[in-house]
Amino acid sequence: MLEQKNIKWVYALSIAFILINAVCTFFEFYYFNLVPAAILVLLLGLFSLDKLILFVVFLTPLAINMQNIDGGFGLSLPTEPIIFGIMMIFLFKQMHTNTIDAKLLKHPVTIAIIINLVWIFITSITSDLPVVSFKFLIARLWFIVTFYLLGTQLFKKFNNIKIFTWLYILSFSIIIVYTLYSHAQVNFDEQIANYIMSPFYNDHTVYGAMLAMFLPVLIFYTMNKKYSGSIKFAAFLFLILFVVALVFSYTRAAWLSLVVALVAYILLLLKIRFRTILIGFLAVCAVALVYQTEIIMKLEKNRQDASQDFDKHIESISNISTDASNLERLNRWNAAFRMFAERPIFGWGPGTYSFEYAPFQHAHEKTIISTNMGDKGNAHSEYIGPLCESGVLGALTFIIIVIIVLSTGFRLYYSVTENETKKVVLVILLGFITYVVHGGLNNFLDTDKASVPFWGFVAALVAIDLYHKNKVDEAVEVEN
Repeated sequence: MLEQKNIKWVYALSIAFILINAVCTFFEFYYFNLVPAAILVLLLGLFSLDKLILFVVFLTPLAINMQNIDGGFGLSLPTEPIIFGIMMIFLFKQMHTNTIDAKLLKHPVTIAIIINLVWIFITSITSDLPVVSFKFLIARLWFIVTFYLLGTQLFKKFNNIKIFTWLYILSFSIIIVYTLYSHAQVNFDEQIANYIMSPFYNDHTVYGAMLAMFLPVLIFYTMNKKYSGSIKFAAFLFLILFVVALVFSYTRAAWLSLVVALVAYILLLLKIRFRTILIGFLAVCAVALVYQTEIIMKLEKNRQDASQDFDKHIESISNISTDASNLERLNRWNAAFRMFAERPIFGWGPGTYSFEYAPFQHAHEKTIISTNMGDKGNAHSEYIGPLCESGVLGALTFIIIVIIVLSTGFRLYYSVTENETKKVVLVILLGFITYVVHGGLNNFLDTDKASVPFWGFVAALVAIDLYHKNKVDEAVEVEN
């Protein structure tokens, strides 16, 4: 009798849904079609949060960027609403049961992230545009909660690190094929390469950054002797696809980031300590600052613009005389420094650069792609952007996060003895380095496309540090 009653309820609810959906469709209200998907996501969130997180990773490259939904606020659909939902489920669960490992909360990376978030919160209060800043803070929170806090717990199972990378690679490959096919229709024109990957990726810079970030991972899968021939061959095909896509992305910053990652790999092989590398880097920066006039004069002699010719395109990286992209980047940076000079402590507010920078442009620095409205993008740097938006501590706290993550990665590579775990540390670290370098020239951490792998890679290194570095046989057992 009970089973028959339940079946009747199923039929009744199904018929009700069909009727309501038919009415909604008649009145051209199609959002009701999303109700079953929303219920499925909710059930996964409540009963299988790990699978939902991995599902979002797969969806991320396929998500559509919706710009200027409300007051300049953008949203990536369907991923960001789901990520927000995961954060809320996590917070509700935390009210009843503490599910986060105490060791994670004491880790230097976690402490650095919390300090950075606290300062973003403070500068959101002092912001010129508090609504924009608090939206920025909430977006940063949902990425960190989902892919760092929950990500480290997900990566307690070592094999989930590989699943995470594979899911992004697989769905990203669909976008790459779509992009290459569309690009081929116009003979791989360099100008069209800037936006041919839309609406999935805003432009070629974030697309190229993600290609570079996952290349070390694919090299690892291709060369890993533990994998069968079929898996290595499949990984090799993906690697070729990513290399071809990187070449035709015409993203100079991505190419540069891979060169730096290669140098980092050599330094790791030479077992040079991270502290030594950091001191050397700071020394180079100091010398560049002292001789900046001479360096600028030298760079100004280069007048090679961006080109479809690979050699010429590489040469155009240092062109600050005629290349519109490079000149516009300098224009944005100069505007950001002027904004910082006016408000060095609290800045103008997180996420407000694109609304505030227009008056800080100088006429002689503007380019053919500049705008008087200040409505075309951000500060083009993960380090300079926070400097003007959240003051000196905004930039400093983020830089400290990067330094601690790099230090953790180097330390793990030198200390981990199990071969498989050591290789995973290496490729995750090198992938992270590509973004750190790319972040000097662009900033994408306000988007899911970059934030998901960025915080996921950070979580992977921290999880290995907390749960896997001393377990010699664990990685082998997972593979079996």
